[in-house]
This record gives sequence, C-alpha cells and structure tokens, in this order.
Amino acid sequence: MRNRNFLRTARTSALGTAVLLAALSLTACQEDGQAAADTSSTPAAASPSEQPSDSTKAPADKGKKSDDSGSSSGSTDAEPAAKRPKAPGTDGGPVTLACDGGNSKVTLTAVPRPVNHMLLTVTNTGSKACNAYYYPFLRFGEAQAVPRTFQESKPQAVVTLGPGESAYAGVMTASADGSGTGGYSTEELTVSFQGRDGSGSSGPSSDVPLTEAVFVDSTLAVTYWQTDLDDALMY
Repeated sequence: MRNRNFLRTARTSALGTAVLLAALSLTACQEDGQAAADTSSTPAAASPSEQPSDSTKAPADKGKKSDDSGSSSGSTDAEPAAKRPKAPGTDGGPVTLACDGGNSKVTLTAVPRPVNHMLLTVTNTGSKACNAYYYPFLRFGEAQAVPRTFQESKPQAVVTLGPGESAYAGVMTASADGSGTGGYSTEELTVSFQGRDGSGSSGPSSDVPLTEAVFVDSTLAVTYWQTDLDDALMY
C-alpha cells in the first residue's frame, strides 16, 4: 500500500515537472518570435555608398542662393551697371562747348607796350564751360583775309573757360618801323572762333565795338588764345 502511494506521488511530480518545462519552452518561443518581429520591422541603415551626395541632397537650397545673389557666380552679367565702362557722352556728364559769339563777349583794348599792340579779350558769358580753340580769326573793316598767326605762341593745352573766366590774344596791328604796306584805319572788327577740329570758323562770330579807329597794315598778326594776358603780349 505504501509502495502504491509512492508511485502515485512520483508520477504526479513528474507530470508537473513536464508541464512546467513545456510552459517555459512556450514562453521562450514567444519571446524569440516577438524579438524577431521587432527586428524585421526596423528599417536597415543605408550603406555608405547609398548615402545621398551633397549635389543631390538639397538642390533647392543652391538654387535659392543663386537667386538671392542676383545671378550665379562667374557670370559677366553680375557686374554692377555702375562699374561698366560707358561710351563718351552717354553718361549724362557735362560736355565742353566751343567758345563763340553766342556764349562769349569779346573786347579789344590798347596797351602801352609793346608798340602797335592791342589786347583781345574773350569772356565766357554762358552758364557752362567753353573751350577757346587755337586762335581767333580777325577781320578789320573790309579785309578779305585773316591775319597771320604767331605759331610760337601755341599753348600746350586747350584753353578752357568756366563761366565768367577770360582768355587773351595779343594783336600786332602794324609794324613799328613802318615796313608794312597797304595800311588803313577802321572802326570795325569782327572776330570768328574755331571749333575743335580746327577746320575753320565755328559758331556765331562777334562784332567788337571800337572806341576809336585802329590803323592796320600788312604786318597785322595775332597770337593763340592764352590764359594769361602777359603771355599774349610777348610777341
């Protein structure tokens, strides 16, 4: 009787152990399956060769940078308009005119020396600067030709007159030793001006009032326009 009870107890214990082992095995299988499922649902990291390059990562940003700067680097169109060279006369800057009878006043005055010399003065009466080119063309009375010019009086630069400024030319009216020919007296003088190209008279001429008759002969001569009256009377 005692042996039967022992066998029954042993069988019950063995059955409980088997059930416990089966439960533990089932739990372990479930945990392994859940871990596998979690692992399969996580996306794999991209390999270094699959990473996007800088050129394809943010093209929109590069385009925006180009738009903000106005143009892409290296383009000649990016140069500011203010730095581009401009053709002469197209930038709205001042243009220097030639002095003439329309923007200037001319006077002729006697001087104590040299003998038989007079001083011709041109004054800019306009509101803009003008250039007194070369030398004046003089016509005393009914003269048919302009007088000769003292070539050695040619200045190094064109004489430019601002508003109100003056230039000068010396006039030798007749020879001091009486060697001149065809002399005559007149109270009329017309002065014409030259343009930049020096091809002849340009612009309106100026009728110069004389307070007394002036005697001229074949030795009549005139200097180039000068900025200083002393330079005009050197010849």
